[in-house]
Amino acid sequence: MTEFLAPETQLEILMRGVVDLHTRESFLEKLAKSKAQNKPLIIKLGCDPTAPDLHLGHLVVLRKMRQFQDLGHQVVFLVGDFTSRIGDPSGKSETRKPLTDEQVMANAKTYTDQVFRILDREKTQVRFNSEWLGKMSAVDLIALSAKYTVARILERDDFKKRYTEGRAISVHEFIYPLLQGYDSVELRADVELGGSDQLFNLLVGRQLQKEYGQESQIVLTLPLLEGTDAHVEDGKIVGAKMSKSLGNYVGITEPVDTVYGKLMSISDELMWRYYELLSRESSAEIQERKNSWHPMDAKHALAYELAACFNSEEDVRKAQEAWKAQFSQRAMPSDIPEFKLKTDAGSHTLSLVNALALTKLAPSKSEARRLIQGGGVRLDGEDVIEDIQHELPVGNYIFKVGKRRWGRLIVE
Repeated sequence: MTEFLAPETQLEILMRGVVDLHTRESFLEKLAKSKAQNKPLIIKLGCDPTAPDLHLGHLVVLRKMRQFQDLGHQVVFLVGDFTSRIGDPSGKSETRKPLTDEQVMANAKTYTDQVFRILDREKTQVRFNSEWLGKMSAVDLIALSAKYTVARILERDDFKKRYTEGRAISVHEFIYPLLQGYDSVELRADVELGGSDQLFNLLVGRQLQKEYGQESQIVLTLPLLEGTDAHVEDGKIVGAKMSKSLGNYVGITEPVDTVYGKLMSISDELMWRYYELLSRESSAEIQERKNSWHPMDAKHALAYELAACFNSEEDVRKAQEAWKAQFSQRAMPSDIPEFKLKTDAGSHTLSLVNALALTKLAPSKSEARRLIQGGGVRLDGEDVIEDIQHELPVGNYIFKVGKRRWGRLIVE
């Protein structure tokens, strides 16, 4: 039998990194009722399988899900196999193209395999919203649509902007938030988690539960994790959210050496952001590292922890040893100069030759070519780069040029 912690203690644990909470008072009441009745809350996380692989951006909300699980609550990982055929319009400037049934099911299989690297398989319920949405009749859908107004739908920022600018909004996009909200009705969810861009959809779920005579779920949103190419402006982390399409991601199925190298290449400021949102260390432990650890040691600890979420300890140790052999603390200075460059005109990449010349790590393009061909350029702990045609996608990189020149490059 689960012995639940005091509601205030649970709240303190669960509020770390949270952006929105609707509402604190109701959440405490639900936690208190759960403890008094010794009954776990039902925690819902819905994911539409729109891409085949998960990355660290997904880990933010999965970590929170695991916290609920560790506190004794029942988590439900809801695969939006039905809703992904419509496409979530959140944050989209145009109508999203629907996926085929084959794409959806292939992606769903990958998702469910990958989430159990974070969640406890034995304590996780996996549901598919086609179980109920696929059985809806036209009458059912009309009845559901009658429970929400167009005016409320148009309060949503992305719809409002597209409507004002005269860009197309298809009727089926209005239906998406209602279907996501109805999932909460079917699951009788006590709490729903999501990224901060999901706030509107999650609040629709609260309202629909009320319309169907249920107690409204608590809505809890988490930040969107900035990609590896994020940088600091005026003391703030600035950058697009982690995305495979932008090339600024760390995929959980990537080779362990790649994961480790990508995490070691992020800026020190971004490292602490990743600590806050991804690490299982306590806030006090993270602050201790920030106050007294060398940034390189802290980054190694973070890279090790996150890589170990998806790989064996032995493989992670080997990746760490390989990285240190390539970039030992004795060889790497602590004050590496940082450069920010745009991709080449008309391209989504930056040529290595141009990068070396623009950062003055090589005095000219011809010298850059000579250095590359002579084996004098190392990149992100990889083997020597000897191809003068080498291209750099958007992302963060650490260069070693010759024996003594170092540079951290952010390609935007």
